[in-house]
Amino acid sequence: MLTFKQYVRAQSLDEAYALCQKRSNLVLGGMLWLKMQDRTVNTVIDLSGLGLDQIEQTPEGWRIGAMVPLRALEKHSGLAALTNGAMAESVRHIVGVQFRNLATVGGSLYGRFGFSDVLTLFLALGAVVHLHHGGDIPLAEYVNQPYERDILTHVFVPNQTGRMAYIAQRNQATDFPVLTCAVAVGPEGVRCAIGARPMKAALLTDEAGILAGGITPESAAAYGEYAAEHTAFGSNLRGSADYRRALCKVLVRRALLACKEDA
Repeated sequence: MLTFKQYVRAQSLDEAYALCQKRSNLVLGGMLWLKMQDRTVNTVIDLSGLGLDQIEQTPEGWRIGAMVPLRALEKHSGLAALTNGAMAESVRHIVGVQFRNLATVGGSLYGRFGFSDVLTLFLALGAVVHLHHGGDIPLAEYVNQPYERDILTHVFVPNQTGRMAYIAQRNQATDFPVLTCAVAVGPEGVRCAIGARPMKAALLTDEAGILAGGITPESAAAYGEYAAEHTAFGSNLRGSADYRRALCKVLVRRALLACKEDA
């Protein structure tokens, strides 16, 4: 059970950052995973009054506030067009609508959970997170950094010039995924994110040039083999490492072919 002694609705990011520096304090976010913990917190910091719940389009892409709920990502027509529907596909199986109305983008990315569909997709999108103190950091770097007492305020998603696809395997609807896969294919090459390994999502590119000649059934299958060989997997109650490795080959191949078929 989560217990806290004091609640503060921050009036500014500077105030929230200052409060966050105390190890006994905690940023709430959507609070959906926090409430599962058994701990006592001195002060919880609410960011809901700081205007971080907006999705804004810029000439370079989309700027998404940390307090934007996952349901807003699911329903946003601009993000659907940007990602060929992959944005909605990545979140629509997460528990239920009530949950997605509360869970936030910032909480999902700051937590860097091993089971995160959101982290997998945003890695493939080439997203950049903005920290109040630390500034802009590519998500591909941020995912492997230690947790610091900073405030994640926004995530920026650059315009995509190619195609995207998102696929996840679940043992049953609304459960945590066994494996997740997001693929973005564009003029700059391929970005392939594999998540729920069950470790944090990992990003792969096509350094071997397997897809240099285009996406075909043969090259998609070969890249699936490459992804499975160059990604670490573990075991938990939802599946073994060997099962995830086998799934990886299939999901990556299907995602690549989906990008080709949609083109």
